[in-house]
Amino acid sequence: MKILHVLDHSIPLHSGYTFRTRAILREQHALGWEIDHVTSAKHTEELAGKDKPGSLEEEVEGLHFYRTPMPTGMLARLPVLNQWAVVGGLTRRLIEIIPQVQPDIVHAHSPALNGMAALRAARRFSLPVVYEVRAFWEDAAVDHGTCNEGDMRYRATHALETYVLKNATAVTCICEGLRSDIIERGIPQEKITVIPNAVDIEHFQVGGMADPSLAERLGLQDKIVLGFIGSFYAYEGLRLLLEALPSLLIQAPDIRVLLVGGGYEEQALKIQAQTLRIDDKVIFTGRVPHAEVQRYYDLVDLLVYPRLAMRLTDLVTPLKPLEAMAQGRLVVASDVGGHKELIRHGETGWLFRAGDVDALAQTVLELLQQREQWPAVRRNGRTFVERERSWRVSVARYQSVYERVLEVGHA
Repeated sequence: MKILHVLDHSIPLHSGYTFRTRAILREQHALGWEIDHVTSAKHTEELAGKDKPGSLEEEVEGLHFYRTPMPTGMLARLPVLNQWAVVGGLTRRLIEIIPQVQPDIVHAHSPALNGMAALRAARRFSLPVVYEVRAFWEDAAVDHGTCNEGDMRYRATHALETYVLKNATAVTCICEGLRSDIIERGIPQEKITVIPNAVDIEHFQVGGMADPSLAERLGLQDKIVLGFIGSFYAYEGLRLLLEALPSLLIQAPDIRVLLVGGGYEEQALKIQAQTLRIDDKVIFTGRVPHAEVQRYYDLVDLLVYPRLAMRLTDLVTPLKPLEAMAQGRLVVASDVGGHKELIRHGETGWLFRAGDVDALAQTVLELLQQREQWPAVRRNGRTFVERERSWRVSVARYQSVYERVLEVGHA
């Protein structure tokens, strides 16, 4: 079986998107499937922005990638229309590559621009197309402020996504929330398979101990540490965590909040901490090298994920709680849809009402009084990830998808 993966961007760039891709490709290679990979001009553009000129082919971490040149000409310089230039460039690149690699299946990963290019190229060669939805990009655009829900750009992106879903031979998505939304768009449920986010379980060990020197440097010795490790987006709800901290400190003065990472919200969070007069109780580390992240996880007593309720967080499951549970860490999270697919309240972690400061504070205080439950919850979380959310288990689900599309034929 030969599969050509069509991607927005890939390693060596770092993002949740590229890490999922890397895991999928490695597991598929381990299964003995022949795989090739091409990225859109978005990857080339981002590398150019980092002053790292790329080539049309590249080897990264043992994986061979075909790259697509950045579009040129008037169309490429016009807002909105430049997205069609991306589709056109990727279509032409696929038409070049497909005769070389001779795939049985074209597997396009969101956004819909990739799916559109894959459909165009695959039709020329009578190949089936699998389209994988990782998120609805119109919803992410709303959170980033580049469009408003229901405006013209939002509706256009929604319509393009639906077109690709309807015309693909088969559809995969990363969680049940996305699957439900896709069905509501009129896509037959038998056409859709959930390939959930997962982790490399062997990379996570249970029982890591805090580094006393790091704890001392950060002022966390003998403290109760509530932590968040990741990107600071508005939808992560970190402002809610800081808002809850003053009431938590009244009953548990040894609590500290450790925020590891950075992003759009970092400066606003620092200002909020100063306004609430808790800036001496909140530690911002900034981004840390990947090799150092484990040391920071080892400092945390409770990892808190206070995501706000919105379409994006209700539909999409995050990776960070899975990584925490794989380490036997304790997880406290808002009850948005994406979290409820991962966390079983009182069994593998704890949920509180999304957007409710008092509910967050009360949940944390109750857990501090129920430490006898912690060992069982740690074990349950690790077991859940081992049995249901390892990449080996998750990627094996592609087998039936690929077999089915080969029987059905081209899109």
